[in-house]
Amino acid sequence: MSESWRSIAARKKEEQASRIPKKWLLAREPSPNLNNVLSVSRSCCLLSERELAITENYDATALAEEIAKGRLKSVDVVTAFCKRAAIAHQLTNCLTEIMFDDALSRAKKLDEHLRRTGKPIGPLHGVPISLKDTFRVPGYDASIGIASLCFEPATTASTLVDILLAAGAVLYVKTNVPQTLMALDSHNNVFGRTLNPRNLLLTPGGSSGGEGALIAMRGSILGVGTDVGGSIRIPAMCNGLYGIKPSAGRVPYAGQENGTLPGASALGIPASAGPLATSLRDCELFLKTVSAAQPWKFDPLVLPGSWETQDQSLDILSCGRTSEKKMRVGIVRTDGLITPLPPISALLDEVAQTLRSSSPSKNIEVVDVDISPLFSQCQSLANALFGIDGGAYIFSLLAQTSEPLSPWLQSRLKEKSPKTLDQVRALHAKKNALETAFLKVWRNEGKEIDAFICPVAPHPVPP
Repeated sequence: MSESWRSIAARKKEEQASRIPKKWLLAREPSPNLNNVLSVSRSCCLLSERELAITENYDATALAEEIAKGRLKSVDVVTAFCKRAAIAHQLTNCLTEIMFDDALSRAKKLDEHLRRTGKPIGPLHGVPISLKDTFRVPGYDASIGIASLCFEPATTASTLVDILLAAGAVLYVKTNVPQTLMALDSHNNVFGRTLNPRNLLLTPGGSSGGEGALIAMRGSILGVGTDVGGSIRIPAMCNGLYGIKPSAGRVPYAGQENGTLPGASALGIPASAGPLATSLRDCELFLKTVSAAQPWKFDPLVLPGSWETQDQSLDILSCGRTSEKKMRVGIVRTDGLITPLPPISALLDEVAQTLRSSSPSKNIEVVDVDISPLFSQCQSLANALFGIDGGAYIFSLLAQTSEPLSPWLQSRLKEKSPKTLDQVRALHAKKNALETAFLKVWRNEGKEIDAFICPVAPHPVPP
């Protein structure tokens, strides 16, 4: 008889707790009346003034420069972020795998390499980076909060993990996700629920919610999430961060655990890996580093293209654009299914007005664009493509330990018959037709739209 999910979860939490040094444990729990815990890292007296400065006064770009020039040591930076991640976890339950010992060992080796050679091994030399639990790191689980996947440490690394290590990064924690990765909150039966440090009564979002909470606490400043239906963008919104979902095929996704059988993503909607960060330039640092590694040589689904080639398409968004052609920004106010609540509508008005007034040479044109006839078709199509196998594989993983669905999913996810080949073909035909129609929207009858601004959600951050 297989071990029950409750027993596995208890063992997993015990393992997790054992990896936090006792001297990094909070002396007492915060007041139950304290909903915003962002200040606890500073007030708990576990971090020295130097460690507070390291974790609060730099972004990843600045840390990489300071370490490369020898003004900071990687071991000191990594120690500071390990300690702050431990504090963040005690307050928000944001971590899954804790890799402090291996991270500190690597940081020491990187410092020795720099001392010996005078050269960093890559653009991320010595910089601590956090990872969503889906990424495989040899020697650690990628359980994604499912009991039957616990205590099955990875033997090979996800492609992006190898790229980050080759660039000099130090990987020190992995972060919590919702069961099935298909919820906009981050709760599972193994690790429990992650809370939003800005308000413990609110969600940090999902499915990269652990990343969002950790970075908001500055237990990390640059992390990697994944996104197919908002899983980077929603935690960025919920936690006040920068997040980018790159187009599929830009950042390698290969070698991850996402609760599906190998090859299944090719039948549905391909997911993307991308950065969550405290600064926009850190997102660029991440994307530029990945591109420089020529990831198409390691993941056949990545499209070849240097950062310089990709970056040319971003010139249109720069302030240095010539005034010969206006930049046209489309404001999208609704998807045709749900009208955003007044605070969100007011925010869109504010953004539109700010863009108009902040363009001294009037080289930005802001227009309202109604895409609701197309958007309204996307929701049902996406749901159908997410459920190609009817949930058979994820339900089989749960059945191995008699694990129930997370409460939020119980009324939303039912096992169904897998779709037939002809049904899958018909869904992709509809998807291709919609994609073609959206290309016409960008062209906009000769008045091309350069960028769209849409609400992340039709409501503020929910409980």
